[in-house]
Amino acid sequence: MTKPKLSFSEILNMSVGFFGIQFGWDLQRANMGAIYTNLNANPDDIPLLFLAAPLTGLLVQPVVGYLSDRTWHPVLGRRRPYFLIGAILSSIALIFMPHSSVLWMAAGLLWVLDVFGNVAMEPFRALVTDKLPDSQVNQGFIMQSLMIGLGGSIASSLPWIFTNLFKMANVADKGIIPDNVIWSFYVGAFFFFSAVLYTVFTTKEYPPENINPEEHKKSIGDGIAEFGQALREMPEQFKKVALVQFFTWPGLFLMWFYYSIAVAYHVFGAKSDTDPLFGEGRDFAGLTLAFYNIVTFVFAFILPLIANKAGRRWTHALCLSCGAIGLISVGWVKTPYLLYLSMTGVGIAWASILSMPYAMVSKSLPVKKIGIYMGIFNFFIVLPEIIASLGFKYIMKYILNNDMLLAIQIGGVLFFVAALLTFRVKEDATENT
Repeated sequence: MTKPKLSFSEILNMSVGFFGIQFGWDLQRANMGAIYTNLNANPDDIPLLFLAAPLTGLLVQPVVGYLSDRTWHPVLGRRRPYFLIGAILSSIALIFMPHSSVLWMAAGLLWVLDVFGNVAMEPFRALVTDKLPDSQVNQGFIMQSLMIGLGGSIASSLPWIFTNLFKMANVADKGIIPDNVIWSFYVGAFFFFSAVLYTVFTTKEYPPENINPEEHKKSIGDGIAEFGQALREMPEQFKKVALVQFFTWPGLFLMWFYYSIAVAYHVFGAKSDTDPLFGEGRDFAGLTLAFYNIVTFVFAFILPLIANKAGRRWTHALCLSCGAIGLISVGWVKTPYLLYLSMTGVGIAWASILSMPYAMVSKSLPVKKIGIYMGIFNFFIVLPEIIASLGFKYIMKYILNNDMLLAIQIGGVLFFVAALLTFRVKEDATENT
């Protein structure tokens, strides 16, 4: 079918859910490292404790993509049933997370949060390609970047807001989560559920042109076979962009693993995680993470103009280079406010990471397998995180001597590698399968 162009408000409505989903991701990125530390985790154990996100992404997203390609509910459509289920269960996990009293409880709830966060998130990428003509695909993915930037900026700054505006405690005794973090997770649960619900009720989906009942009767074995076939038949454009992703995301993971704790100890000079300077540094780090999301939000308005002029490949390479400079510079910062400058580069890169790779591959994907290919695309995000979670523990302990700032700088070097690999990608994908 020929897809009609959608209005700005229609594209906005189908993207609002991402605003809520981002609360789940950014609350854990900004706070889980500190929560784990507060529950007696060692610095070299933290990557392993973050293993939930990549493993659940690896397993859940392709399955949800495959299932949603074959789902059609007369009221909720193809993708929206998954939005709704994921939002309900992720919001419950967010409410319980800050009441974790032991390390295994926090780690277990993170697994629940990440499983159902992935259930909600994966179909959103496919929805853009489902509903928008190619001329609006850039706009669709960039609108998601806007929502991610806005949601992430609020989520990351919530602990600072509760401490400075509502005078809540930002440190607590060992084994207890501070009040400002508890209330941040409550607010995150509300926005996660409400925003996804808004998209579910304001967005309609196009029904399949030919509903084949046999498609819905396929066995698990059929699904595995089809998944294997999709892996073997990956379009060349898809492979090249996937390699860029493989080197991009470890840089982000290393920042999320260590940034908040590194700022507290190395920039603010905290001596322990019960030191008031630790709470002050962690909250300030959250504020600078919020700032990079604000940069993402603002830059996403400019990004389509740059991409239309310079092309998606050059745009993405330049943005990744800005992120590389931002991450590497964190290791040299002595004055806290200079972190805003570092995070400006990260925010520019993040805006592009959230949109350009998906725009570069969208035209190369077979129409009937968009969901499953978006799930496979996620492999090249989560596989490097799994490698980092399993292997970086030993690098931190035996090579970097638990130097968290150096780990963040290594992330910046990986950004530069990804920027160079971007030049292997074709400017315009015309192949189709």
